Amino acid sequence: MDPNVQVQSGPTSAVGRSGRRARLRLPFRKRPEAPPAAPVDASSMSVGAHLIELRNRFFISIFSLVPGTAIGFLLSDRIIEILKAPLPTKDPLIALGLTEPFMIHLQVAVTVGVILAMPVILYQFWRYISPGLTPSERAAARPWVPAAMAFFAVGVGVAYFILPYASGFLYGFQTKDIKLMLTADAYFGFITLLFLAFGVVMEFPIVLVLLSKVGIVTSARLSSSRRMAILGIVIFSAFVTPGADLVSPIVMAVVMYGLYEVSIVMIRMGGR
Repeated sequence: MDPNVQVQSGPTSAVGRSGRRARLRLPFRKRPEAPPAAPVDASSMSVGAHLIELRNRFFISIFSLVPGTAIGFLLSDRIIEILKAPLPTKDPLIALGLTEPFMIHLQVAVTVGVILAMPVILYQFWRYISPGLTPSERAAARPWVPAAMAFFAVGVGVAYFILPYASGFLYGFQTKDIKLMLTADAYFGFITLLFLAFGVVMEFPIVLVLLSKVGIVTSARLSSSRRMAILGIVIFSAFVTPGADLVSPIVMAVVMYGLYEVSIVMIRMGGR
């Protein structure tokens, strides 16, 4: 064997082994990161896509009523007792049909379900409209989404507070020739509409503030429109409140006008 060959082959094999060891010590190369997904532009969605999105949000909102309705049905006896307490009489309410007691329990349960599911409903509404807003409009409107739930709860509380006065006013028109025999269906239909009406009306300042954020109304414009606003509030309160009592529409009109003035102050503090 040629000695020159041995001299040359020794270093070559060492270099090869060291080269393999060096390559093994190299760190693993990172895979290139995938580019972030492009945000969905609401303006580029087709009408069909908007309808599908609306349908999905609607069904989620409907299904969110199920847990609260189940809770309300389990507690319906106690809730009916609490709701009947403001009446100025201890006489039991009258049911005229065989299925009416069950329907009253179901009506109370669904009302409780709507109240408890309101955060989910408002969130689904926000998710549907937010893609159509600009980033600044979304940032301005986002804090008011949880506040809407608090305002709705306050409205229900106001309705329960005025219930004894409204029912006492109506009971006062009985005479020896006119005896009120209140049915359960009529009474719980009255208070359900009353609670929902006051709960929705309490969202009034949130709507005005959000309209100011997108530049539709200003505090100066609302201040100059007070007379028209008062007229509209009185007409709206007379039509929305159930029953024929004077207490409910008067209280609603006063509350709405107070919220109108509060909205003007809030919009002015926001620089609009």
